[in-house]
Amino acid sequence: MLDLERFLPYRLSVLSNRISADIAKLYDTRFGLSIPEWRVIAVLAKRPGLSATEVAQRTAMDKVAVSRAVSSLLDDGRIQRDTDGDDRRKSVLRLSEAGRAVYDEVAPKALAYEQKLLDTLRPEERQALDRLLARMEQVTENLGGA
Repeated sequence: MLDLERFLPYRLSVLSNRISADIAKLYDTRFGLSIPEWRVIAVLAKRPGLSATEVAQRTAMDKVAVSRAVSSLLDDGRIQRDTDGDDRRKSVLRLSEAGRAVYDEVAPKALAYEQKLLDTLRPEERQALDRLLARMEQVTENLGGA
């Protein structure tokens, strides 16, 4: 019988949801952003010029959630949509000045939250966690729902 509380995918999901909800407090009240909207902003801050499809791939978010987030962020003037210089059929996204301002305010607070989590681990535990997560990420790319 499946023991949900010991089932790794469930445990990771619960932990991820808790962390995301905590970090969401940093941007929801002040900026009215949803978790998908913040993720789009964070991805575009690091990699401007991605398409919505590429954002969905990088975040492993549902395409519909990304589409809604992109639409909302465009309406709010936090991101801009341009035509790709190499492929005129492709739309690419970038942060606007308003989006950059949100990122510049929230990112340091999100990093401070991460640091508080990591401070509970010894240095060797942090390294092990990083290695294990990287390995599991690689494995999940190859499993593909098998």
